[in-house]
Amino acid sequence: MKKRLISGVLLAAMMLTSLAGCGAATDSKEEAQASKDTVTGAIFDGTLEENVTIRVLENDTAISKGYFQELIDAFNAEYAQYGITAVDANMDQYLDLANDGPYGYGPDVLYQANDVLMQYAQGKHIYPLPVESLECYEQVPEEAWEAYKTNVEGSEYYCGVPVNIQAPMLYYRKDLLPEGWENTWDKDANGVPDMTENWRDMYLFSKERHAEDSAKYGYMKSIYDVYFSSGFLFSYGAYVFGDENTDTTDIGFAAGDAEKGAYVLQQLAGVMNEDCLDDTITTNAYSRLGDGTYFATLSTPDMYSTFLDELAKDYEKNGKDANEAMELAKENLVMTGLPKLPESGDLEDEETATIDTVSMGGMNGYAISAYTQAPNACLAFVDFATSYKMMMKRSELLGVAPARADAAKDAGEVSADLFDRLHNNQIVLMPSVDGVSQIWTPGQTFFIDVAKDAFRPENERKYKDMAALKDGLTDMSQQIYDAINTLQ
Repeated sequence: MKKRLISGVLLAAMMLTSLAGCGAATDSKEEAQASKDTVTGAIFDGTLEENVTIRVLENDTAISKGYFQELIDAFNAEYAQYGITAVDANMDQYLDLANDGPYGYGPDVLYQANDVLMQYAQGKHIYPLPVESLECYEQVPEEAWEAYKTNVEGSEYYCGVPVNIQAPMLYYRKDLLPEGWENTWDKDANGVPDMTENWRDMYLFSKERHAEDSAKYGYMKSIYDVYFSSGFLFSYGAYVFGDENTDTTDIGFAAGDAEKGAYVLQQLAGVMNEDCLDDTITTNAYSRLGDGTYFATLSTPDMYSTFLDELAKDYEKNGKDANEAMELAKENLVMTGLPKLPESGDLEDEETATIDTVSMGGMNGYAISAYTQAPNACLAFVDFATSYKMMMKRSELLGVAPARADAAKDAGEVSADLFDRLHNNQIVLMPSVDGVSQIWTPGQTFFIDVAKDAFRPENERKYKDMAALKDGLTDMSQQIYDAINTLQ
């Protein structure tokens, strides 16, 4: 392989020039594809750069749990004959490539959620990729690729490669179920605790557990967390942006019967404490689930190993040796899908039917910086990292749900469940457009107020009924609209 080193700035210029001229005269799909191939082919021509070091920005959990070291060790052994070495970029995982990349401070390859990566795509700070050439291409479902698709003047490009699906999962402690729960909390006798199957029973169980011991709680989660709480709105017809999450002039948090989802959150806050008003529960859930203070919480699949370690640690504190503690933790920590919601939105309603819970989700993946000096070596790394072997290793060590269909199938029930939820529109992927950054602050403000009502005197509540909740959601949506379309 001949050495081919071109400066990142020159490569970026090539990409921008190609993209600027690729759309005006595309009269057919064939021409659009040819234009696309011209763009990616100018950057990724298959000629590996030799004797180069590529800096990879990975997820902090992947680093702390040892997966990333295994990945780069395996890659470096495979590509040692070309002198290609991958190293930890040793940068904050939330680095701002748009501001730092042009000055040479930034990784060559970066792993992030789709909404973060695609903001870089809009600024042309990451490359469009020849994804059809990757070994994983046929194994990744269309819904996953959609998270990284962008359209430039009639031609479609993909600026990231899906690695794993992120969406809320219910975590709970099987050994904290009440004695004889099969008789009291399994009405349909299916062997699954009722409180893990529907939110009404989770609400009632949480009230009961706290009443029996004021230091103990059932379900605990930070209500202010927009990523997790917005799904309760989506379940009743809300959405983020119109036109399949691309139209930032159409804000849909108040759409449908979204106020029912807000009412569910208000009621759930009532079985928690005021830690739900900020990120306290988000940060302490691992240890509090581990020591038995909390029975259940929501988190993403990639945090499974963290919960597992905390639970094992608590068993060790109570006299178990390390091996026995870990085995007990694996037996008693359950990660499962989301409970169903009451159609009426009222957790006290015994007669209402149930509906599926929809959640916000994300597609974490790899992108390649437009400022790298070794695009082909970077593509080789991405191809290697998304191979079946490495995806299975990532799932094994981190508990994540692989984006590859073959790996997801072999990784187990949770991964298959997430794939099904994505396919059935029960996971709404975070929008891959700039405006998504403006939803968080208004959303947090609204959800904090909703949760605060659970701790206010009845006559001082801000949202006293469904109509008031609807107005609050409408106001929140207007704030988001203004932040995107008026104030910027």
